[in-house]
Amino acid sequence: MQDDHWQELTVAECHRLLAGQHIGRIAMVERGAPVIFPVTYLFHDDQIVFRTGEGTKLAAAGRQSSVAFEVDAVDEDSRTGWSVLAQGKAAEVTEPAALASLRSLELTPWAPGDKRHYVRILPTSITGRRISVPAGLGANWLG
Repeated sequence: MQDDHWQELTVAECHRLLAGQHIGRIAMVERGAPVIFPVTYLFHDDQIVFRTGEGTKLAAAGRQSSVAFEVDAVDEDSRTGWSVLAQGKAAEVTEPAALASLRSLELTPWAPGDKRHYVRILPTSITGRRISVPAGLGANWLG
């Protein structure tokens, strides 16, 4: 959908926005139900990389599960915002050279705990949207 208030973003714009943020949300299915977790991440070499401990996210990476990753920003005063959605498979990084490279980056989790495992998402699809709602229009401006 494209109109004066809704704009599809290019892949290059999505990459720039992913690289400019550090908190995102990873979505996956756990025991038949969708779950979403916030993570501190980096967008590095066209991959989304985050650190985690033992648990749901690491187990999903071990199964190379399909995941979705979302990052967004909203400016309520100007009624503008954007959202980027990446879809792909999660995988734990275990190769020594790749781990050494990732450990040299500034990727410090905000959440406490042992986050020694590195997980990457190599996106197979990246889409994004920017929205701008004109001043004076209420929440029901579409209908």
